[in-house]
This record gives sequence, C-alpha cells and structure tokens, in this order.
Amino acid sequence: MVEFVLERVISATPERVFAVALDPGLHLRSMERYGETMVEAPAGGVFTEGSTVTWRARHFGIPFRLRSIVYDVDPPRGFRDRQISGPFASFWHEHVFDEHPQGTLMRDTIRFHSPFGPIGRVVDRVILGAYMRRLIEERNDQLAIEAEGRGRTLPA
Repeated sequence: MVEFVLERVISATPERVFAVALDPGLHLRSMERYGETMVEAPAGGVFTEGSTVTWRARHFGIPFRLRSIVYDVDPPRGFRDRQISGPFASFWHEHVFDEHPQGTLMRDTIRFHSPFGPIGRVVDRVILGAYMRRLIEERNDQLAIEAEGRGRTLPA
C-alpha cells in the first residue's frame, strides 16, 4: 500500500477551502489536461454526505472509470472519499482543513494500492506513488487558486 500526506497553507478561511474542495467542478478543472469527465455527477451538483460520482479519464494512454463516495463530511473540518469501483484494489482520500495564522492548513492523506498482487505493489512503488502525488498536487494548486479568489469564484 502507498500512503502519502500533502500539506499546504491557503490564504482563505477553512469554510471557504472546504466549500471549494466539495465542488466537483474543481476536480474537472484541475484534471482538464488529462481529459477527465464526470459520467455520473453528485445529486445537487455538490458533494454532500453519501454523494457518489463516476469519473472517466485516460492515464498512461489507458481509459479508466472510477466511482467514489464522499463520507464523514464534517464542515468545515474535512471529509473523506474512497473508491467504490475502479482501477485500484483500494483508494482512500482524507481531506482535513485546520485554522492557521495565514488562513487554512489543508492536509490530504492518500492511501491506495493496485490490484495484481506483487506486480501491483511494484507498479505502486515505482510509478503510481509519484504519479498520484503529482495529480493531487495539481488538484491542490487549482483549489488554492480558487479558494484565494485568484480564479473562478464561489460564494463565501
């Protein structure tokens, strides 16, 4: 299993960062260069407790579908999501938003592992660990831009 933690200070309130993080459009905008689309959108257009979403993407030239569920929603402190079906044997993501003197300390903890036993473990260590870290960093770059009001704006 691969696990990594990313932390970033964002110049916005936890409430604002939390709201931006729950916008499914944020994911689409942050993954635009990978051609990700939403096959199944969450009811109401925003993630809430129990929301499901299905993404379609192409990574390494291979088309994927990943269905996930959002749970443990605790405004504005955080939420979790995990894969229900898709390319991973397991994928789990915890989003935490803590007050910080400069705004919000955002912490993402990611755990995943690929199928295919020993071969999957090698792929995770050699390729997917760094690749997934980069994808989440790109998502977080876009989240920071939007939460800080340097891009698309959402209600406060």
